[in-house]
Amino acid sequence: MDVSKLKNAEKIDNAYVQSTRVRAGRNIRGLSLPPGTTRSERLEVENLIATGLSTLTDELKGKYHPLSSMTKEEEDQLQKDHFLFQKPGGGTLLTGAGAARDWPSGRGIYHNDQKTFLVWCNEEDHMRVISMQSDGNIVEVFARWVKAVEAVEASIKANGYSFMHNEHLGFLGTCPSNLGTGLRASMFVKLEKLGADPHALEAVCTPLGLQPRGSAGEHSAAVGGMWDISNKARIGKSEVELVQTMIDGVGKLIELEKELENGKSYADVLASVGVTHVDQSLIKE
Repeated sequence: MDVSKLKNAEKIDNAYVQSTRVRAGRNIRGLSLPPGTTRSERLEVENLIATGLSTLTDELKGKYHPLSSMTKEEEDQLQKDHFLFQKPGGGTLLTGAGAARDWPSGRGIYHNDQKTFLVWCNEEDHMRVISMQSDGNIVEVFARWVKAVEAVEASIKANGYSFMHNEHLGFLGTCPSNLGTGLRASMFVKLEKLGADPHALEAVCTPLGLQPRGSAGEHSAAVGGMWDISNKARIGKSEVELVQTMIDGVGKLIELEKELENGKSYADVLASVGVTHVDQSLIKE
């Protein structure tokens, strides 16, 4: 994964970007995925991951925090800061699949001192490796993620294990939508005018290879015009190509937002990117 191959990242207007994140799930070959695992095997996964992470140095150095030993206040604060996952609700697919059994046993979070590198343990996958920071510097975020995922993989291999990987399907995860790279590169972007109509925004994002989500994830509202914009595909391209897709797409969305701010009509902006099939009654000027 050659970070130097990323282009035009510096052209993204940081004034429109609140934060940037790169994440991917990884699972350990030979151990059951979270929905089908046992309590003892889940604890084995946790021990393997926590032991490996304890060897990280420099900017990746941090501490593993088991969910079972956190105070309610610590857990609430990490969730409020969007660092920590929540227990799946009763009607979710993860709960129905069995991934919430024995909660919170075997679950936890590792983060570095700066909280720019996180690893979730035994949520949807054995681990979710995350790099993030509060600006639009995707090159820095991606470089940290590459360094982190390679370091985590090395620590796993040092203990005689490897990541689940298939030559045809790529990295394997609990959810089929994450097959391939499993990578999601995203930015929280202020698109107050372009995102005024979610249907139109999605129509603009689709040909750019992007997926828009609201401020709190899928099917949520975009509070204050803040949209979570990411690459839509996970499979069929390399990690660098997927991050480049996000860079190019977010740059275009910000360009369109600026055109709307400068007085160009919503309909004309949509037409300029070939979007003509959105129900015009849904479009707000």
